Amino acid sequence: MTAHDQFPRTTLDHVPRTMFDKIWDRHRVLEREDGQVLLYVDRHLVHDGCAPAFAMLRARGQKLRAPERVFASPDHYVPTDTRETAEIANPELRGMVEALDQAAAESGFRLFGLKDANQGIVHVVGPETGISQPGMIIVCGDSHTSTHGALGALAFGIGMTEVGHVLATQCLWQRKPATMRITVDGTLGFGVTAKDLILHIIATIGAAGATGHVIEYAGPAVRALTMEGRLTLCNMSIEAGARAGMVAPDDVTIDYLRGRDYAPRGEEWDRAVERWRALASDADARFDREVVIDGNAVAPTVTWGNSPQDAVPATGAVPDPAAAPNPERRAAMEEALAYMGLDAGQRMADIPVQRVFIGSCTNGRIEDFRAAAAVLRGRRVAEGVVAWAVPGSAPVKRRAEAEGLDRVFRDAGFDWREAGCAMCLGTNGEIVAPGVRVASTSNRNFRGRQGPGARTHLMSPAMAAAAAVTGRITDVRDLVQGDA
Repeated sequence: MTAHDQFPRTTLDHVPRTMFDKIWDRHRVLEREDGQVLLYVDRHLVHDGCAPAFAMLRARGQKLRAPERVFASPDHYVPTDTRETAEIANPELRGMVEALDQAAAESGFRLFGLKDANQGIVHVVGPETGISQPGMIIVCGDSHTSTHGALGALAFGIGMTEVGHVLATQCLWQRKPATMRITVDGTLGFGVTAKDLILHIIATIGAAGATGHVIEYAGPAVRALTMEGRLTLCNMSIEAGARAGMVAPDDVTIDYLRGRDYAPRGEEWDRAVERWRALASDADARFDREVVIDGNAVAPTVTWGNSPQDAVPATGAVPDPAAAPNPERRAAMEEALAYMGLDAGQRMADIPVQRVFIGSCTNGRIEDFRAAAAVLRGRRVAEGVVAWAVPGSAPVKRRAEAEGLDRVFRDAGFDWREAGCAMCLGTNGEIVAPGVRVASTSNRNFRGRQGPGARTHLMSPAMAAAAAVTGRITDVRDLVQGDA
């Protein structure tokens, strides 16, 4: 029995409800007069940056309330050139990995250690092992926990104090957010991926466009996405200011979860599937805000500034701050262009790159490496470009190698690495020099994100591969032709 089965439906069952409402109601333990709600947490994901939370519990003499609901993997601070803890040269980084090992030994939660067959980025490990399931509340001390919402879960990041609270109580106080539905009509064209779609959405509604809301993605273009595409979509919901992103469970979800290590089995699987199908928002459910996106209009997209909202089609140009809607936005654009070393009106196709990073919890899954490999076959990384491919997990790495994708990357001149967050945020020391321009499949292009002075352009894996072989931002459709 899962936690969301233990709490009965409320008396509001006759009221049309969104998927978010259904999950929220099933996890409510109690509500305070000030509106704060105590929620039961089904899954608590932990990484090597959570040592302060475990130290907090030790100082208080507390133990984990439900260690069987805690799953951990070192990812943020591990180098991607070794799986030997003793070989981590930086003693501080080595200590982070060792601290997680110690916490697991003391508390008895499941740890996917550096040599574990399922080790990887927690937001890749959770879905691919079946730890993450529809209808659950999932939390982690990392903002991109929204990734797991692709499976029909309510998943969101929490602060380190909250991590300690959940470890000790398996519950969390939250204020109920508003709801937003983003419906993507039409069909995504050739060369257009979920990464292009989410960048397009953020550019449309803004980096604060979903603040205070949980987004449910809907519409034919979303339904047509694979589970891996949906994971990318939900992963970057936080970049639009959302508390979480979600996609209702359907056949894609069920087919993806079937047979995974932590998925239900036998009669329990049948009951789970029935419950998961009932999670979809009621046909007449009302959302606090509705947004409609034309999927046919989405093109391969790339960022130019220091926010994911600073995105344009790869065929476009750097926008002119003079056209900004207000003085504040104009100033922000001018500062971004100065930091990025770009000029208004400069064609995106004329912007050179020196580094390429394919990986992260946004785009470190097997489909991402297949897409990049399709561009790289028979081509070489351009002179002066350093390119890395970093699988999101050990299973992704093994599968890619079984398919020969690692050889495609190596033959093209890429460095094929071990699993981890790597250059996405650089907390493991894998950063670039000031002024270096990076084509990155990660989720954030903030100043200094990939190193002090680093200039990051976000894009899809196929686009990053195209940039690697041309040495500049390139519309991938110029290199790989569609069936039409």
